[in-house]
Amino acid sequence: MPTYNFSAGPAVMPAAVVQQIQAELPSFQGSGMSIMEISHRSDLFDQVINDAERDLRDLMQIPDNYRVLFFQGGGTLQFTAAPLNLATGHHHIGLLNSGHWAERAAAEARRVGTQVDILGTSAANHFTALPTLDQPVTADLDYVHVTTNNTIEGTLLTQLPATGNVPLVADMSSNFLGHQYNVTDFGMIFAGAQKNLGPAGLTIVIVRDDLIGHAQDLPSMLDYQLFADKRSMFNTPPVFAIYAAGLVLKWLKAQGGLAAMATRNREKAALLYDFLDQSTLFTNPVKPSDRSTMNVPFVTGNAATDAQVIAGAADRGLLNLKGHRLVGGMRASLYNAMPKAGVQALVDYLAAFEAHHA
Repeated sequence: MPTYNFSAGPAVMPAAVVQQIQAELPSFQGSGMSIMEISHRSDLFDQVINDAERDLRDLMQIPDNYRVLFFQGGGTLQFTAAPLNLATGHHHIGLLNSGHWAERAAAEARRVGTQVDILGTSAANHFTALPTLDQPVTADLDYVHVTTNNTIEGTLLTQLPATGNVPLVADMSSNFLGHQYNVTDFGMIFAGAQKNLGPAGLTIVIVRDDLIGHAQDLPSMLDYQLFADKRSMFNTPPVFAIYAAGLVLKWLKAQGGLAAMATRNREKAALLYDFLDQSTLFTNPVKPSDRSTMNVPFVTGNAATDAQVIAGAADRGLLNLKGHRLVGGMRASLYNAMPKAGVQALVDYLAAFEAHHA
C-alpha cells in the first residue's frame, strides 16, 4: 500500500530526490566523503551552492540586482532580521494581518523596536478570508509585510496590495516555488525550505540590492549585507540542506518549471475542493476566491468524528492529516512533491468514510 504524507512541514519531498540522496550519501561525487562531511570551503561545495543559486534564479527569473542568501533559523528568524535590516529609515512598517504567522511577524518586529501598523486584518472572520488594505500605505513606512500563503488558515494571496514606492516584503514559506510571482514586485522575499524546497534547516532570502547595507552594528548572523558579501558563508552554512534543496531545484526544472508546477498544484487542489464542496459531511471554511492550493483545512463539525477520520486515514497510508492545534479538524498539505494520485486516494477515502457514516 502506498503512503502519502500530507504534513504541513517538514513536508513530502520528491521521491526521485530522496532516492538520489540515498544513492549519493556514502560518497558525494566519488569523493569518498558524504555530503554531510565535506567542507563548506571546498570546490565540491562551491559547485553545490553555486548551482543551487543559479537554478533558483532561472526558475524564479531573479534579476541581477537581487541577492540570493542562504540562511539558517527558519522563516521565523527573518521576522527579526527583516526589520533590523530594512526598517532603518523610520523604524516603522505596515503589515496585513492574514493569520497566525503574520501576527508572529508583527510581534517579533515590535520586539526590536519597530513600530508596526496593521493596515488590514481578517481576524473578525477567523482569517477564513484575506484582508484588504483598510488604510493608505504612507511614505513613512519602510516596508509592508505580507504572508503569501497561510499554512494554518488555508488562504493564498494572488492579488498583491498596492504599496506604491514602499517595498513589499513577503513571507513565502508555504508556497515558495508552488505559485508564480514576479520577483520585481517585491523588495524582499523569504521562505523556510521545509515545505516545497527541502529539509528543515535552510531559509532563502531574496532581497533587492538597494535595500541592504544601511543598518549599523547588526549581529553578524542577521546582517544581509555581510551574508551577501560572504556569499552566505560567513559561518558554516547548512551544507546538507543546501545540497538537498539544489536537487529539488533541478527536479523542478525537469518538471517544466514553476508554470507547470503551479498548474499541477491548482489541479490537485481543485480535486479536493470539488469533493469538499459537494460533501454533506466535510466542509472547508475558506472563502472560495482566497483558497490555498498548498494547504486545505476541512472539518466535519464534530471533534470525535474528525479523530476517526484521521485515524482511519493513517491506517490507509494517508499520513499527517491532523489540523493545526489552533483550528483543529483536518488539513491536507498539497505541496509540489505530493502526486495527484495521493490527492485522489484522499478523496476516495473521504468519500468512502462519508458513505459509511451517512
